[in-house]
Amino acid sequence: MLKRLGALVLTGLAAGAMAVAVAPRVQGAHNPDPAGLTVHEWGTFTSIAGPDGQAVEWRPLSGPSDLPCFVSVQNTNNIKAEIVGGVPGMKATVRMETPVLYFYSSRDVTVRARVDFPQGAVTEWYPRAKVPIGQVLSPLARTRGSIEWSDVRVLPGANANFPIDSSKSHYYAARETDAAPLRVGTQQEKFLFYRGLAGFPLLVRATVARDGSVAVTQTGDRAIDTLVLFERRGSRFGYRVVRAGGRDVAIERPALTGSIESLHRELRGMLTEQGLYPREAAAMVETWRDSWFEDGARLFYLLPQSAVDALLPLQIEPKPESVARVFVGRLEIVTPEIETEVAQAIRARDPIALRKYGRFLEPISQMVQARLTATHDEWKIQEATRMVTSQRNSPAASCTAAGSAKPTTPGPPPVQ
Repeated sequence: MLKRLGALVLTGLAAGAMAVAVAPRVQGAHNPDPAGLTVHEWGTFTSIAGPDGQAVEWRPLSGPSDLPCFVSVQNTNNIKAEIVGGVPGMKATVRMETPVLYFYSSRDVTVRARVDFPQGAVTEWYPRAKVPIGQVLSPLARTRGSIEWSDVRVLPGANANFPIDSSKSHYYAARETDAAPLRVGTQQEKFLFYRGLAGFPLLVRATVARDGSVAVTQTGDRAIDTLVLFERRGSRFGYRVVRAGGRDVAIERPALTGSIESLHRELRGMLTEQGLYPREAAAMVETWRDSWFEDGARLFYLLPQSAVDALLPLQIEPKPESVARVFVGRLEIVTPEIETEVAQAIRARDPIALRKYGRFLEPISQMVQARLTATHDEWKIQEATRMVTSQRNSPAASCTAAGSAKPTTPGPPPVQ
């Protein structure tokens, strides 16, 4: 009897062990087990500093689009703005550029992802998502935007069939990671992508001192530690890295003898210190290879994750085991040399020199208006701005799904 009872117990234990072993596979087929889900995100907040060092309003979308044509764009027909064309005419103090959410999992899992945007509005995204359209009618500082993907399939190891177009957009560099492919409906991508405009106050202020140094003042309740001052004039450039430790600092103007590869290497190291994987950090630097290191002067700073969470509250369901969010602040600085060059280019109607400053031309031209008025050239400011913004009228790139000649249909207009 005891032997028979023991055999039954052992048989029951064995069956239980098999059930435990099989359970994750069965569960994964119907209600995916989120065990091992990791989410990483990177993005940029871009602004331009006025004479007092604080961010000024500008039109971030007034220049040519740098995104593939399959990316969904906020419905311009429903947006009231200062110029014809809707969203491109909106003024903001912050351009939220290319946040991308990567997902890592040991098995297929379906997730819901939502980002709230207090004091901001979402303007572009991919794959298709729910984005309220009425959110940008109010001043951005009093707006609460959001974006939600309700049914994202995370498919580790799946064959990728990502959309492409005929442009040479830097958007594609963000795919060069080990993250799992994603599918939302029929659309596939390596990440969840979104962009927006905002009116929140920055965590730093930057002013150019008489000796050419840049005085950085901490203005937020979350301390900034890592700062990079970068300057480029033609083929010459330089940078300085400062660990501020949350303190106000004066950063000496860098000698224009730097190595761009050295800067890339240092930036990748900073980003991995903040929590990105090496390939993610490399993808971020590669994405902004042209824009971050173009002519001009700018301050880069790394936001603490607590600041990112406050500016962009993120919800992922099921809850990931770990989340890393690494955002870089970019604050354009207008040096006396830049003011002089822009004023001279406006007077001379020099389109080559003007286009070098692209979307930042309008706010810079406002800063030099007084000297243009002195020579009765202030009327040329609008003409100069039109020279740059007219680039938006270039033909759209043709959209093609990877590995197919069929056109890829952009996402539907935003839903209420």
